[in-house]
Amino acid sequence: MSERVEIASEEADPPSERDRWLPRPSVRFIPVWRRNFRVWRRLIWPSLLGHFGEPVLYLLAFGYGLGALIGDLDSGMPYIVFIASGIVCSSAMFTSSFEALYSAYTRMETQQTWAAMLGAPLSVDDIVLGEAVWAASKSLLSAGAIGIVAVALGILSLPGMLLALPVVFLAALAFASMALIITALSPSYDFFLYYFTLVLTPMLLLSGVFFPIEQLPALVAGLAYLLPLAHMVEVVRPLAVGEGLAPGVLLHLLVPLGYIAAAFTVASYLFRRRLIR
Repeated sequence: MSERVEIASEEADPPSERDRWLPRPSVRFIPVWRRNFRVWRRLIWPSLLGHFGEPVLYLLAFGYGLGALIGDLDSGMPYIVFIASGIVCSSAMFTSSFEALYSAYTRMETQQTWAAMLGAPLSVDDIVLGEAVWAASKSLLSAGAIGIVAVALGILSLPGMLLALPVVFLAALAFASMALIITALSPSYDFFLYYFTLVLTPMLLLSGVFFPIEQLPALVAGLAYLLPLAHMVEVVRPLAVGEGLAPGVLLHLLVPLGYIAAAFTVASYLFRRRLIR
């Protein structure tokens, strides 16, 4: 009897500040991922068409159009090769961010899908992790579509693109975790415009997608390397063009890992505070 009372009293103690902050996801995030995948399958053909149509337009406009004016870069790399590998990275960033913003918010607030999930043996942390992994998985479709087009046009290397996809997934998981923080704070869809304008667009322009980071002033270039997209580009571009691993690859991979750990922790805490009354 005394043992039961002791256990009950321990369970009644309020959680510590550390317990409130640290997420505790489990493998139960997999059904969340599977549910989103099954819903997406109904729209698979329009979605795939968009993934293939957009990269062709980007490659034609920037690669062949602007590339014809620029020619080769100082490193000797043709501009169309440079831009194709950069678009692989930026497309993954936008796809994972869009999914973790608009789609996740719709499931949470408009459709009340998350509320139904919480009636099952799932925690908020499981749902958040499932959403992040799903957003990163969907970004592989976008990056892979661009890779297929670029490989078919002889711009990028097929073995190199295959090696780059795990890096794309890792970085996309960081972008999804960052976007979920905004979703947890957002009162409406309009709030997401601030994130696109103030975070994603500057990251796109400063991270070496359209021109080498070395062209920027030293201070701005240093700030660019604080962003996960710049490190993603530094790793993916050499792989995609068949040059192998970039120097300092471990450091470049540690940055998105740090973003994943920090952003997922904050996002989970904010969602628990928002959803659990």
